[in-house]
Amino acid sequence: MIEEEQNENDALDFESEENENEVSIRTHEKIEQNLSGEVLLMEKGYVETRLSTTYEMVADDVGLIHGGFIFSGADYAAMLAVNERNVVLVGSECQFLSPVKLHDEVKFIARVRHKEGKKRNVHVEAFVLDIKVFEGEFKTVVTERHVLRLKLLDEEGEKK
Repeated sequence: MIEEEQNENDALDFESEENENEVSIRTHEKIEQNLSGEVLLMEKGYVETRLSTTYEMVADDVGLIHGGFIFSGADYAAMLAVNERNVVLVGSECQFLSPVKLHDEVKFIARVRHKEGKKRNVHVEAFVLDIKVFEGEFKTVVTERHVLRLKLLDEEGEKK
């Protein structure tokens, strides 16, 4: 019995060493992944996701995917790269480099590039096969409380 417990503990130690770079999702847990992307790989400050384009995303009768879904996938990847419970997007600068069509698989790669206090800058690239279709810089802030629960006005109703 003691030997079995020791073997189980050894196995757990091995698993934790093997997965030391992996992290669990701490933010945006209720995102509909079929609209914003599914996680392929997630490490501290880095994530890869995949968005499978569907009929719900189509903008016209030729099969063009609306850019808002590509932006959503990039935003979600940026949030996951930061992976703080109360991370919010405060700005972005991005380029749509190539159109995306129905049934394309879009791979997003997001890296935290700069961290200063509560601010995080995340670089996101998206690819269909080997073609870069999107690139952007996402500016985020980590708040102490949920953004919808922040007290932005004082008692007199004036901005803080």
